[in-house]
Amino acid sequence: MSQSAQLRRTPRHTGRRHASALPARRYARSTAARGTTEVDFAKLSPTSNTTVLVTSQHPPRQYRTIAEQLLRAEHLHAEQVGFILPAESSAAQLRLHMAGDEFCANAAMALAALHASRQGQTGRVELFLEASGAEELLSCRVEPRDSGYRCQLESPLPLSIEPYPSPGARSGTALVRYADSVHLVIECAGHGQGLREHAEQAALQLGNSEGVSVAGVMLYDPARGALDPLINVPALGSLLWERSCGSGTAALGAYLAAKNRAPVCASVRQPGGSMDVEADYGSGTVTGLRVAGHVAIVAEGRAYIHD
Repeated sequence: MSQSAQLRRTPRHTGRRHASALPARRYARSTAARGTTEVDFAKLSPTSNTTVLVTSQHPPRQYRTIAEQLLRAEHLHAEQVGFILPAESSAAQLRLHMAGDEFCANAAMALAALHASRQGQTGRVELFLEASGAEELLSCRVEPRDSGYRCQLESPLPLSIEPYPSPGARSGTALVRYADSVHLVIECAGHGQGLREHAEQAALQLGNSEGVSVAGVMLYDPARGALDPLINVPALGSLLWERSCGSGTAALGAYLAAKNRAPVCASVRQPGGSMDVEADYGSGTVTGLRVAGHVAIVAEGRAYIHD
């Protein structure tokens, strides 16, 4: 059976107060057809890293099944899926849980933009979010723009940045390790098919050996300031060259700060557009990380998940 979705155009931001980002009902209904689950969603584009955020509530055991269908080209077609939940901490507005239990900076910024839109925010605001794969609350500044929102997210700090020799590296390679993810940064002068295939093999190997929710490989051309991000989410069996990657951009910023032993402030070109990264450095370590990008709300509606 083919998958289907009802989409509606998102109106331009008017400053009026919208409904809460969370639906009133506890669990989504399954009344569209026998064996079909209704899924309320918003589709956003954080620097072209297309993201579906599920706004209706579903049992966690269904997350991966729902995500697998939403990601398909014949369905909503996105690069990642997250689920919006009530925050556990009174200091946070909302919680984001990704389908593969991973941390995703772009999806967190997408959630912040969606919440600001639905709350009718007309000026710059700072939100605090909980997110899967992140142990601390995340601070996100959101500022409305004509075509969407400008978001800056305070990213988790890496546990370590380790040398990691890799064939094809230009002048530096390192593994940036987080509590539940790793990103392999490979400096290169351009990259052909051979290096891309090596990156895919490395991402799969890291996903199998590291026991993490995300294993990324970041091909970075310093002469062009360009990044090509590859993301492996083992729980979903997903290996994807993304249009942009906020978490990978943060890992790159941390790597550059550690390599140069100095703070970093850079604009990083990616296939879907540019993202900014700031890394603070002092006393021999990275002390702060922030990534920023543009978020557009593309559509909101209801999709159907078939058994």
